[in-house]
Amino acid sequence: MRSTKTAMSAMTLCAAAVLLTGCGSDAPKPAVDSGKPAAASPAPASSAPSAPPAKSGGATHEVTLEVGGTGKTAVMYSGIGSGFEQQTLPWSKSGTAELTAAERKVGYLVNVVPGTITGADGKLQQAPCTIKVDGKQVAESDGVKNTKGCSYIIKD
Repeated sequence: MRSTKTAMSAMTLCAAAVLLTGCGSDAPKPAVDSGKPAAASPAPASSAPSAPPAKSGGATHEVTLEVGGTGKTAVMYSGIGSGFEQQTLPWSKSGTAELTAAERKVGYLVNVVPGTITGADGKLQQAPCTIKVDGKQVAESDGVKNTKGCSYIIKD
């Protein structure tokens, strides 16, 4: 019994020694020679903080989303943040759209989709909406003839 415990203790110590020998070494491990040149090791990381990358070729535009009417309705919007919330009408949201260089070429979508309100004739209709970019009205929906909401792609 005693020799079994001694053998187990010796095996445990040997296993621990083997495991610890491979850990914590700062020396580079030799590469297995496969006949190919060894890859260069990456340069050590700098400890100095790096500045965030700047948006190259960016442009900013002031955007205003508006939904008209009275009462309450759901409003979904995107482009200057995004949301889908119950709002008291009339409602508006303004913000700045910052376009990257790629967005200046392919475009940057802003949109607002209002829910329904009761029209003057007592029937349900979509609430009217408008989008303004840099003070200029670029999209409009009366909620009767055009029921898709308002959307506009900003391009420079």
